Amino acid sequence: MLIEMMKSKIHRVTVTEANLNYIGSITIDSALLKAANLLPGERVFIVNNNNGERFDTYVIEGEEGSGVICLNGAAARKAQPGDIVIIMAYAQMTPEEAREFKPAVIFPDTATNRL
Repeated sequence: MLIEMMKSKIHRVTVTEANLNYIGSITIDSALLKAANLLPGERVFIVNNNNGERFDTYVIEGEEGSGVICLNGAAARKAQPGDIVIIMAYAQMTPEEAREFKPAVIFPDTATNRL
């Protein structure tokens, strides 16, 4: 049996952009991706602390050090610049693996979206 466990979490970052006229996804500063053990194309779940929206999309790598958190396409309707979001990814693993697994959880500065 496999269970889903939280693998990665970027706790409380500020949305910097919302681009409705894009194919879809969330663009995230590559420094945050590395620190949170996330990959471009990986599925992520997003919680908007300002309005309670919960949705999922995939990651696009943004410029390192830029602090960018940009919701693209339909996701741009779920948050607006200035909103605080939490970004999470999950992985499937056996219960035995889960007992030993340590997720990557980061706490960026919400004013700059940098570590």
